[in-house]
Amino acid sequence: MAKKRKGAPGGGTPATVALESAGADYTLHAYAHDPESGLSYGEEAAHALGTSPERVFKTLVAEVDGALTVAVVPVAGALDLKALASAVGGKRAAMADPAAAERTTGYVRGGISPLGQRRPLPTVLDESALAFPTIFVSAGKRGLEVELAPAVLLALTSAVRSPIARG
Repeated sequence: MAKKRKGAPGGGTPATVALESAGADYTLHAYAHDPESGLSYGEEAAHALGTSPERVFKTLVAEVDGALTVAVVPVAGALDLKALASAVGGKRAAMADPAAAERTTGYVRGGISPLGQRRPLPTVLDESALAFPTIFVSAGKRGLEVELAPAVLLALTSAVRSPIARG
């Protein structure tokens, strides 16, 4: 996989800066975000990139026992909140308030990346990601995805892997 350097389409987000700082291998993919598409952000990305929704992962922020936690799951599925709580040793999980998620991560909804967050949060990657040589996650804004190896994402976010997706 080729490293993309400055000048990559849509580069310069905190996520791409984090990837560059780490010397990580990744590929940046830009597409025209269409708010009128009727698709979720993740479904739109999979369609625009011409890839399977199982390889495109959405970044969700949940609250586990009062602490914000990031869940990275395929857009083809849904987050299992009980499994997420269990993965981080918690008892109860609920989706976080969108404003709190945006404020804490520094990203807007639909563009939240697991990388380069304003305040790094505990992160859990669904284990289905490991079935692919590369996966796609948000690069920090709508219409911009980063393709990278799951091992790179795990390392850069200090994430744990666990079966947290259903469907």
